[in-house]
Amino acid sequence: MECTINWLPGTGMGMVAETGSGHFITMDGAADGGGRNLAPRPMETVLAGTGGCTAYDVVLILQRGRHDVRSCQVRLKAERAAQDPKVFTRISMHFIVSGRALPAAAVERAIALSHERYCSASIMLGKTAEITTSFEVVEG
Repeated sequence: MECTINWLPGTGMGMVAETGSGHFITMDGAADGGGRNLAPRPMETVLAGTGGCTAYDVVLILQRGRHDVRSCQVRLKAERAAQDPKVFTRISMHFIVSGRALPAAAVERAIALSHERYCSASIMLGKTAEITTSFEVVEG
């Protein structure tokens, strides 16, 4: 896996990342750090990537279990250390999964499998952060 980050000097602290798969992610800093608040912060992209990683797992696990999953939303809240390095210290993930006749036990199992075995991002962040999960199943 590769990624190239280019600082955009004319933007203050704006940066653009080009991923190995050829996609671009724009990032920026807060005004008090020299940025112009025009894009997500780098650590926000880490949190978003983690949410995407675990949502991907949960949907795939449910689909492979032949469950009729229709949507999956993950709401993440994170706390960071007060001192540098300001690593994540707590992350809560709340999943809202909808489908037809979707068993809560299957959703719970999919989340656990992602959290314990498959989601590289959350497993990595779990080295510094306490990660908690919760979920709700919506008929739909």
